[in-house]
Amino acid sequence: MLDAAVHAYLRSAAGPRAHRAGPFVIRFDEHDDALPFNYAIPDDDAAPTPDEVADLVAAFRERSRMPRLEYVPQAAPKVEEALLAAGFTPEDRFPLLVCPPDEVLDAPAHAAVQVRLVTDDAGLWQVARVMNAAFQAPEATAHDVARLRRILDRGGLVAAAADAATGDVVGAGQLGGPHEGVAEVAGIAVLASHRRRGIAGAVTALLTRAGADAGVMTAFLTPADDGAARVYQRVGYRRVGEALHISLR
Repeated sequence: MLDAAVHAYLRSAAGPRAHRAGPFVIRFDEHDDALPFNYAIPDDDAAPTPDEVADLVAAFRERSRMPRLEYVPQAAPKVEEALLAAGFTPEDRFPLLVCPPDEVLDAPAHAAVQVRLVTDDAGLWQVARVMNAAFQAPEATAHDVARLRRILDRGGLVAAAADAATGDVVGAGQLGGPHEGVAEVAGIAVLASHRRRGIAGAVTALLTRAGADAGVMTAFLTPADDGAARVYQRVGYRRVGEALHISLR
């Protein structure tokens, strides 16, 4: 089942420092309180008790983080009811899109943009700066670069799109290290000055296609809105379900 495979990937991506509270695996970033880096994933078919939800909340509060989850509700259909009873509120529901590497469609960017994979520190710094700027996050730090380096160390990929005239990186994205052939495409970012040039699609297509050599059989992503979803669908992604982001403020 793909839902369970996505959950298994998310738990794996939480890394060796993942915390467990009842039927939940929690990813914490000790350096960054941003929501995308701090969330829990329930066990498949979990039916958490009120005490287990309370333990989950306490684990977040102890670290000054907002209690929240990012998961596929089809894989754990009893969890949402338990969270709502504890006062959680859905942030949003996002389409879950997937694409095997051999089904990627060509998506060339504008001729003035060059898309490539990067592994060197200078390239990772440029990618981190573009991602943070595009997502209106604080200025990139060494921790952001280290996070990208860990993706590479786990067998993932990082891509950059550069302005051919200046060499400046204007777009970026990442593919996590695969777990049992499944990996997430994330962080697709394009500077405002270079949008509507096919960069997001080109970066996504490159990461997905190159994922085959990294052992990825199925790449997935969760677009933030309908516009982003259309970009990914044009390169071969198709909807197979939804992801739920839910939190307690």
